[in-house]
Amino acid sequence: EVQLVESGGGLVQPGESLRLSCAASGFSFDRIAMKWFRQVPGEGLEWIAVISPGDTTTYADSVKGRFTISRDNAKGFLYLQMSSLEPEDTAVYYCAKGLNMWISNPGSYDYLGRGTQVTVAS
Repeated sequence: EVQLVESGGGLVQPGESLRLSCAASGFSFDRIAMKWFRQVPGEGLEWIAVISPGDTTTYADSVKGRFTISRDNAKGFLYLQMSSLEPEDTAVYYCAKGLNMWISNPGSYDYLGRGTQVTVAS
């Protein structure tokens, strides 16, 4: 059974940093591209970052230069380091399993975690 469990969310002030983690299990983590999405209440799911098994990354323009996606294939963990956070980054953040090893279709996924809330406010 595929399981994706996010952690690390919380309340931070604008300009601060936060690191999200995602514990993955139930599939060959080191063979699959992994992604982060986020969702604001009342809006659709927004893809923000993808990483291949070999650490090739792509980011949405909204987070490029501020967020860094990384992974630990040996431990089965996905991470999202978020810096220079803005109130507009407030959302529920989700870890997602890609369909294959490629990052060419970054918005595709077949499993999504339950999410972790990130709130940026002064």
